[in-house]
Amino acid sequence: QVQLVESGGGLVQAGGSLRLSCAASGSIRSINTMGWYRQAPGNSRELVASITSISSTNYAGSVKGRFTISRDSAKNTVYLQMNSLKPEDTAVYYCYANIKDSFAYTRDYWGKGTLVTVSS
Repeated sequence: QVQLVESGGGLVQAGGSLRLSCAASGSIRSINTMGWYRQAPGNSRELVASITSISSTNYAGSVKGRFTISRDSAKNTVYLQMNSLKPEDTAVYYCYANIKDSFAYTRDYWGKGTLVTVSS
C-alpha cells in the first residue's frame, strides 16, 4: 500500500545537471530515513546519499560536493540534485525510504528505479 515513485532521470552530457525526485504515497504514518542508491551495469548497488527525518545527510565520497540530497516532509518527497555529472555516474538510481505505515509496521521501501545516462 506504500509506493515510491521516482522521476527526473534521463540523458545528459558530462558536466551537466539533473534533479531526481521520489514521492512516497499510501498508508504512511511517518518516514524516517530517505535516500538514493545506484547500480551501474556489472556493479553492485551502492549508496549515493541519505537524509534522516531531521535532515542529517550522508554522501558517498564519489559524489560529495557535486550532489545534494533534500526532502520535503510535507510532500513525503526526497530530491537528489546532481551537478557536474560524470560518465561514471551513469546508473539506475533507486529511491528508498524507511517508513512506518498505518499499522505501525516499519520497513524499507524501494522505487523501481530511474535511469541516468551521462555521455562524455
